[in-house]
Amino acid sequence: MLVGIATGDDAGVYRLRDDLAIVNTVDFFTPVVDDPFTYGQIAAANALSDVYAMGGEPRTALNIVCWPQSGLPGEMLSGILRGGTEKAREAGVIVVGGHSVADEEVKYGMAVTGIIDPRRIIRNVGARPGDSLLLSKPLGTGVLMTALVMGSRYSS
Repeated sequence: MLVGIATGDDAGVYRLRDDLAIVNTVDFFTPVVDDPFTYGQIAAANALSDVYAMGGEPRTALNIVCWPQSGLPGEMLSGILRGGTEKAREAGVIVVGGHSVADEEVKYGMAVTGIIDPRRIIRNVGARPGDSLLLSKPLGTGVLMTALVMGSRYSS
C-alpha cells in the first residue's frame, strides 16, 4: 500500500511492481441537476477525476446506484447510466458492471480503477512553497453545489 486513508487523498494506491501501481476510488452522491443524463455525466466525471487527481489513468469503472423501489420511472435510471457510460467512454474507460441497492434517496457514482507509475503519485500532502497549483474549476464550486442541494431538501 503506497497511499491509504491516513492523509485523505482522493484515491488509494497499491504497488504491483516497481513501475506499476493501481489506483482505486469510489465516489457517488445525490443528484445535483434535474436532467438524469447530465447528472450521470457529472457523477462519472467526478469519480474519474479522483484517479486523475492522483496522477493516474482511469481504466475501468463499476456503477454504483441507490434507487427507490417505487415512484421513479426506469427511464430516469437509464438516463443516469447512459450519461455515466458516455462520460467514461469519452475518457477511454470501460464500465465493467456495477451494483445497485434499494434506497429512498437517489444516488449514483462509480468505483474506478486506474494505473499509475508509483514514482509519480500526486498526493494531498507534501506541498512546498514555490509549487504550482493548477485550478481546474473555480474554488468553492463543490461547496456551492452542496449548499444548493441541501437548500432544496429543506425548502419544501
